[in-house]
Amino acid sequence: MEGLLKKRSKDLHGILNGADYFLWDPARDSHIEAQYSAEKMAGKGRCKEALLREMGLASSLQNKPLLGMVSRLDAQKGLDLLVEILDDLLTLDVGLVVLGSGEENIQQAIQKAAERHPGKVGLFIGFNEPLAHRIMAGVDIFLVPSRYEPCGLTQMYALKYGTVPVVRATGGLDDTIVTFDSKNRKGNGFKFGPYKATAFLAAIRRALRLFGYLDSWKMLVANGMKEDFSWDRSAQSYLRIYQSITK
Repeated sequence: MEGLLKKRSKDLHGILNGADYFLWDPARDSHIEAQYSAEKMAGKGRCKEALLREMGLASSLQNKPLLGMVSRLDAQKGLDLLVEILDDLLTLDVGLVVLGSGEENIQQAIQKAAERHPGKVGLFIGFNEPLAHRIMAGVDIFLVPSRYEPCGLTQMYALKYGTVPVVRATGGLDDTIVTFDSKNRKGNGFKFGPYKATAFLAAIRRALRLFGYLDSWKMLVANGMKEDFSWDRSAQSYLRIYQSITK
């Protein structure tokens, strides 16, 4: 259909998914340890402390970067990249929490990494929506290294929860995440382009470096929490298209 789509390109419109902020909002979320908002962020620290306890991680990670993933554990979601960088990543002063299920070899690779790095990796195999909320609220950085992603919702949830996304620049991830520029203090996360483990790790390292600069990190978090990826926004996009058709 490539020729037809190119010929009709002016008639094609892309509309992002909407995030359900009634269910995914740290100011009202009943699944998390403490509710919080952009104006009152103290609860996020309490959520991190509670998540470390729940996942059996070292309490010393409270003031260190805590990374999270909630995903199918398969190559489409970029888990092969994560497996490739696991040991290099965990030699850094960070923790990692992963929730999901999928390919057996990926599950085993993460489990073995947890055994090699005790107190630094929390893994839950299966589906657990309340835990997904607690991870979103408790981690500092959220990883979405998808091979392809038509839209994606977890990066939108992460922004709402003051959790900084590190994503691959593909599909809707590229549409919703803008790399943070410390000079103009604009942007809401970090991106990498090539589908390579080295590029993924480099993007994580950029996020980790900024984590050490508290004022810049706070600005990045605030930028993300101001974003609006609600269904109200998507509905307006649909409405504008319908109105243009009636003309």
